[in-house]
Amino acid sequence: MPLWTNCLRPAAMMPVAIALLLAPGRAAEPGISDDVVKIGIMNDQSGLYADLAGPGSVVAAKMAIEEFGGKVLGRKIELVVADHQNKADIGAAKAREWFDRDGVDMIADFSNSSVGFAVQSLAKDKNRIAIIMAASSDFTGKACTATSAQWVYTSYSNGYSLAKTMTDAGSKSWFLLTVDYAFGHAFANDIRKAVTEGGGTVEGEVRHPLNTADLSSYLLQAQSSNAKVVALASAGADMANALKQAAEFGINKDKTFVAPIVFITDVHAMGLATAQGLRFVSAFYWDRNKETQTWSESFSRLHKAMPTMTQAGVYSAVRHYLRAIEAAGTDEATAVMAKMKELPVDDIFTHNGRVREDGLMMHDMYLMQVKQPSESKEPWDYYKVLATLPADKVFPPLEASACPLLKK
Repeated sequence: MPLWTNCLRPAAMMPVAIALLLAPGRAAEPGISDDVVKIGIMNDQSGLYADLAGPGSVVAAKMAIEEFGGKVLGRKIELVVADHQNKADIGAAKAREWFDRDGVDMIADFSNSSVGFAVQSLAKDKNRIAIIMAASSDFTGKACTATSAQWVYTSYSNGYSLAKTMTDAGSKSWFLLTVDYAFGHAFANDIRKAVTEGGGTVEGEVRHPLNTADLSSYLLQAQSSNAKVVALASAGADMANALKQAAEFGINKDKTFVAPIVFITDVHAMGLATAQGLRFVSAFYWDRNKETQTWSESFSRLHKAMPTMTQAGVYSAVRHYLRAIEAAGTDEATAVMAKMKELPVDDIFTHNGRVREDGLMMHDMYLMQVKQPSESKEPWDYYKVLATLPADKVFPPLEASACPLLKK
């Protein structure tokens, strides 16, 4: 039996089928529809988001299912997997097939906001559950539904809260290096708002096209500014290129670099020499305590890499969903979501989590800094936890939510 089961709940282990399964339509009634609980993991399995989610999310979901011995309420749990290729039309078509033909009860992950929105809307129409691991705050804002939840992070938690935490701690002068499309603009706006509200100043901003290989001219503008903090409102290759070139110019010796969305797989790919000193907000780190270490080491034996916050979040979401089915006595979406909001989220991802009325899973986050190479003692020993950020400080208050479910 894997070590990680010792720190959670013991259960018989059994294989989990990963296949597309034909089944008749389901009825929304007490008990288990079609005599089986079907969970879908939908994400990018082979493209630019495959390392942060991809096959690792499938491993994480299987670990959660295996905790239940592969069954819930005496019925088999089955897992299906799809690659949405970061295209909303492909994701929506597969979700419709799963819901209408295969009897899938819940889909989780996405790791892409456009796909997430498409499936969230479809799940609402089909009375199925969608649990989303993507950044847009609109999932639990104006687009919220009664059968969806957002689990790991939002643009608010990783943009606004990052800047607010650092500005409140004395980092008052900022420069924004922004990728020039909706993702970058949203994070730059959140950062600018937090800095100015905290009494700081944004000394300047430059925007660059997506997938820019040479960022030297943009970085030199940041270097010549009076800013103490350079915010990279970008992700993936753009963020990595900016950090690599900042290190080459020595800019990272004089200025603190921050980024809104960072995964441990990003740091692993860049290396500590490039990423050292980078600050960001994360929902999970494998080496935070003994419990996270034990689970993550079991995950790593299966996946050959330590889990990202998304992959740990998928584990947490699937586990909580299955607990809710047990409590509700059915897999009918409305009843299960009611239990998901009623029960606390208590696992290796968080011990004080709760799903709010608007579907936002409230949990603590962590202000992280990437270690210097000399500070790392073993593989994947990459982060220092600078501070724990309480859920009520890192996410917006419920009264600020634009979720239509909250309207009386």
